[in-house]
This record gives sequence, C-alpha cells and structure tokens, in this order.
Amino acid sequence: MTSTSSAPPARLADLGTLVVLAWSGEAPDGTDMPYLLGYSLGDAEGGPEATSAAVERLLVGNGLPIGKDVIDGTNRPSLPVSLLVEAGQAVVTMPQLVAQADAPPEWLAAVAARGYAYLVFTTRAWPEGAPGRVVEPAVLAAFAGAEETLTAAAHIVLPARRLRG
Repeated sequence: MTSTSSAPPARLADLGTLVVLAWSGEAPDGTDMPYLLGYSLGDAEGGPEATSAAVERLLVGNGLPIGKDVIDGTNRPSLPVSLLVEAGQAVVTMPQLVAQADAPPEWLAAVAARGYAYLVFTTRAWPEGAPGRVVEPAVLAAFAGAEETLTAAAHIVLPARRLRG
C-alpha cells in the first residue's frame, strides 16, 4: 500500500542545520552495532516546531515512514537514501541533501563487520547536539534512546558502500 501526502515538499532552509552523528553500541546479539543519528538543531526561521515539520516532510516525501518500523535497505536497492563509508567518514545521501559525519574507529570496525549501519533520522530537534560541541556519551544515549526521539524518527538499515579504486 502506498500513501500520498498533500503536504508541500521540504524546503532546505526550513530544515535548519542538519547533523549526522556516528557511534557504535552493543546490539542484542552482543556485538557492536554501527548507528547513525540524523537530526536538526531546530534553528530554522520557525524554530524547532517548524523544523520538525520540515524534517518530517523530507522523510515521508522520500518514502521513509515516521515511527518504530524499520526499513531494511539491504533488501531495497531503490531506497532513496544511501550510505558511503570512505576515509573515516560516513556520508548519508538522499534527495535534496548530503550529510557527512566523522566516524570513530569502533564505528568503522562495526560497519565493516556488519556491512550496514542503523540510521535513526528523527524529526525531534536537538540544539544541544551542535557540531563542534562535545556530547557526552550519556547525553547522546539519553537523546537517541528517548521514546520521543525514537517514535518521531525514520529507522533504516543502510547498506554501507565504498568507493571502488
């Protein structure tokens, strides 16, 4: 079943500053899972509420539903979002945007072992997660694991691609 939305597409300016963070953590199977967290700082002209609505339009407009259902991109080659891992960077691409994150060594090892990363792209603004600001692991875990963050997010298993040399 396909759903359609009458909402206008997201304008890039309405998204505010978009950030992607890469980190790894223990998965239920006991091994490291490479996670990516996508969010806006909520700094667009209309503030966090307008930013949240714009991020939702971006995600839903690209076929990425908001909620706890996980889209398995390893089985969907036409998925409009992709992950490139190269030179210590995680690069997430989707129509209208490209986001790049420095990836710590443990994240790179986890994505190399699994061949994919788990992206949580939330509509919930997080001004405390500004680039250049040190985010303590407990603060990141509290935001990323909060029910209001998870239920306001698209959840995607993204196959990791690399440039071929």
